[in-house]
Amino acid sequence: MQRVALVTPHAVLRESLVRIADAGCIDLDRAGGPGHSEGTPGAARAEGLREAPAQPVLSAARPDLKALERVGDTDRLAGEAQLAERLNDAVRRGTVAALVGWCPATEVSQMNARLAGLGSVLVPLRAPRGIDPPTSLRTTGPVRKSFTSLVTTYGTPRYADLDPTWAAAALYAVMFGMMFGDVGHGALLLLGALSLYFRRPRRFARWHDAWPFAAAAAVTSMVAGLAYGEFFGPTGVLPVLWLEPLRQPERLLLTAVGVGAVLLLLAYVAGAVNRWREGGFPDALYALSGIAGGTAFLGLAGLATGAALHLTWLLLVGSVLAVAGVALAAVGTYTSTVRGLPGLLQTAVQLFDGVIRIASNGVSFARLAAFGLTHAALSQVVWGGTLGLAHHGPLGIVGAVALFLVGNALVFLLEALVAGVQALRLEYFELFSRVYDGQGRPFRPWHVPVRRSEVAL
Repeated sequence: MQRVALVTPHAVLRESLVRIADAGCIDLDRAGGPGHSEGTPGAARAEGLREAPAQPVLSAARPDLKALERVGDTDRLAGEAQLAERLNDAVRRGTVAALVGWCPATEVSQMNARLAGLGSVLVPLRAPRGIDPPTSLRTTGPVRKSFTSLVTTYGTPRYADLDPTWAAAALYAVMFGMMFGDVGHGALLLLGALSLYFRRPRRFARWHDAWPFAAAAAVTSMVAGLAYGEFFGPTGVLPVLWLEPLRQPERLLLTAVGVGAVLLLLAYVAGAVNRWREGGFPDALYALSGIAGGTAFLGLAGLATGAALHLTWLLLVGSVLAVAGVALAAVGTYTSTVRGLPGLLQTAVQLFDGVIRIASNGVSFARLAAFGLTHAALSQVVWGGTLGLAHHGPLGIVGAVALFLVGNALVFLLEALVAGVQALRLEYFELFSRVYDGQGRPFRPWHVPVRRSEVAL
């Protein structure tokens, strides 16, 4: 992202801004923030049109605003209102006007080519110290655009941070599948994804962009269902390829915690990379979301594993790593305080909180097994009731079919909601909270299309 200044002769300031708005690749700074344009020419009209139910457009030539009002052209009025605000933001010195903003580096030369005929130019500037450029996550293609929303719902990463879009989408799908493991229910979810994709029925059209999420979650659910041998519950249609959740809950629980430990370790690695890119090696080394926190996490994981398996050497290694990680975090925390006794107290409190969080976060992933067990238990109740009714004659068979259909519908709706929320919770609170330390601001280029054909007024 390149910091740029638009420098233009005052006489062609409007024409230059029209071309910038049409290109839609520059995020212009708003001078003075909200209310800056109050008291300037055209401000009252711009304020009155701010809430106009219109799709803003601009005219290549300066229009007659009163004539636009008479004919009710709210689209062009709304566009001119936005343009008036940017005109008011310009800094004027003699015959020259200027505005500053951000533009993708690859777009600067193309934008200069569009402005050359007016005598205007985009001048590259050095980024202001202490100010991060805006972040523009790539949204090319419907699948990536959908997955990007998973990141931006949590917040906008800083400009220097890693783009987690694909990793976040993959981890979400895996965690959802572990909690929603059933081939039959996964197939229904896949049908739902296809309905969203084709916008059928039409009332589903508003959620069209969610179809990649539903499809990815459906696939992982079917894979987990194959491992569990679940097809609308323990119907016996599929063989058990790995384990039966209700018969081997301990194994499933340990697997969930192990998966969580791996995901947390990856989050610490990504967090260390982000801290390094944000502030250099010291930030990465001493941060609880970086090397220090990751080392403490490895140490505590080693202690827990060593205690469970009665391995003395692992207990020793875990103790060394845990102490080293806490010591690094203590140094980093203390240097950012006011020092002295207040600094020591603040450091002690933050370290206590950090260690407790590290210890509890791994256990938090046990919910992958807990909700997987809940799903299997509810499905077994429905299947058991279905088999029981089926042995009571024709009416029993009718009741069994009804119970099977209604019961599976309820299990599907309830568990899809629970798995979706819990996967999101683990993604945000356990993983993203380590990957990101603070948030950036999104890149919002000013874009108002230009209407080429003018209507006689």
